[in-house]
This record gives sequence, structure tokens and C-alpha cells, in this order.
Amino acid sequence: VQLQASGGGLVQAGGSLRLSCAASGRISVINAMAWYRQAPGKERELVAEIHSAGNTNHADSVRGRFTISRNSAKDTLYLQMNSLNVEDTAVYYCSAELAYNTDYGAPVRARSWGQGTKVTVSS
Repeated sequence: VQLQASGGGLVQAGGSLRLSCAASGRISVINAMAWYRQAPGKERELVAEIHSAGNTNHADSVRGRFTISRNSAKDTLYLQMNSLNVEDTAVYYCSAELAYNTDYGAPVRARSWGQGTKVTVSS
């Protein structure tokens, strides 16, 4: 299973970006997906998550500015980021709690991570 994140870049404060994360491989089911971020010198933190039923949760620091969504048919995760500020500068990682198929037995549960996409917000 692979998660491929994209959409990061350099943007001015107040601007917007849309991150995408495409999941591929022998996926049986995706139970939840999430975006995390890690700023320089800081620990990785949860930004937003979305569950298979569609319910979402956003961190207090991004609520009202960021929106997580998912295209289940394409196994693709999105993060619409508006009103960006310099504190949003970080490497953003997508994550999925899923089960993947093997040639032997039942699907295997796992947590997969994307490679990260860098977001830089300038003042």
C-alpha cells in the first residue's frame, strides 16, 4: 500500500492551498484517514481526520480554516487550507488506517503514511 501526498508549496499569508493524498495498492478497506503536520523543531500533530462514516475532526488551531474531505471511490484524501498563516508552515503527512489484501488469509490491518508534502507560508 502506498500513500502519495501532493499539493504543498509556497504561499503568502492569507492564501490557500489544497493538499491531496492518493492511496494505492491491494487495499481492502480504509477505515479512517488523516492529515498530520510537523513544523521544524516540533512534534508531529494531528491536523484533521475523517472516518469511513464521513464524520470529521479538526484541530482547534485549524478549525474554520481547513477542511478535510475524502473521495472514497478514488481512495483520495484532501485538505483544503484557507487563510493560511506562518504558523501553518510544516511538512504535512497523510495517514490511513486500513486493511490490505494478501495472498494468504484475511486482510491485514495496518497504518500507512505518505511521504510528506512541504507547506511554507510567508508573511
